[in-house]
Amino acid sequence: MKLVIMAVLKKKQIREMEANERDRKIGELRLELMKEKGHIAVSGAVANPGKIRETRKTIARLLTQKNMKKKI
Repeated sequence: MKLVIMAVLKKKQIREMEANERDRKIGELRLELMKEKGHIAVSGAVANPGKIRETRKTIARLLTQKNMKKKI
C-alpha cells in the first residue's frame, strides 16, 4: 500500500490553518517531494509528472502565507 498525501491545497484552506499545522504540512510535502525526486533519480521516470510541480507550488503557497502572517 502506497501512502499518498494530497498536495493540492487551496488558498482558503491555507489561510484557515493554524501556524503549527501549516509547518507540519510543509514538512510532509517536502518529504513527499524528496521521495518523488528520488524515484526519478533511480528509475528515470515518474508516474505523475504534474504531482512534483503541484507539490512545489503548494509548498510555496504555504511559505508565502507563513511569511505574510509573520509580518503582521
